[in-house]
Amino acid sequence: MTSKILFAGGTAVITGAAGGVGGGLARKAAVLGMNLVLADLDSESLYTLADSLDTEVLVVPTDVTHPAALENLANQAWNRFGRVDLLFNNAGIMCAGFTWEISPEAFGRCFAVNVLGIHNGIRAFVPRMLKAGTPAHIVNTASMGGFLPSPLLSPYTATKSAVFMLSECLYGELKMINAPIGISVLHPGPVQSGIFGSPFGDGGGNPVARQFIDAINQQIAGDGGITPDQSAELTFAGIQAGEFWILAESEFLDPRFRERVEGILERRPPKIFGAE
Repeated sequence: MTSKILFAGGTAVITGAAGGVGGGLARKAAVLGMNLVLADLDSESLYTLADSLDTEVLVVPTDVTHPAALENLANQAWNRFGRVDLLFNNAGIMCAGFTWEISPEAFGRCFAVNVLGIHNGIRAFVPRMLKAGTPAHIVNTASMGGFLPSPLLSPYTATKSAVFMLSECLYGELKMINAPIGISVLHPGPVQSGIFGSPFGDGGGNPVARQFIDAINQQIAGDGGITPDQSAELTFAGIQAGEFWILAESEFLDPRFRERVEGILERRPPKIFGAE
């Protein structure tokens, strides 16, 4: 089905479009000749991005944690363009710190955006896609953090692991009814974006935690991260190839994930990346 997805002349909806990964997806979709529906809480950045794109763009400031906001987004997309070919459930936030120091509000907000935001998108868009009956594709943004749990990032890695399961269940359900809707899970790896900019909110800031996050930021800003546009190239190539798992850096992930799975099968204590 994915080979039939319409790029040129089609419509892509992107949540979290004002951020690094989302902006890269928007630029790539525009180059491919797609109409765009851009959603984010940061309306100012959305309009700045829209003005830079040489395609037809609808800007819809959206809080993905509210089901009604996603219903509105879907309604506006179909009213404006009459179709949605690609849905990128991409909105996500970071929350960091020692697990016992993270406030319930911060932990809950991470789940509300990273997991419930995707579910809200699925509920708003999938019924309309099914009714249309034409090939479509959904990309849910997860993270390598969902494969490799990291100390000080428990809310983030827990939510990204949940995105795996949510996406796999959705994939199976759509197969059960022979729906022409493809599913991919995006694991962008370290992308040069602002997601690590202020992960502590009002419930963190332990010097050990700050030092750890600062080291990650420095690594990503250097040669340890890819650009949003490079991430988008990999993503669209994965969609075109019909890949469920779209991985940016499999050579980094594969041996570490294999070791993790073997450890589970052998009932060994976890070897947590970054804790040793």
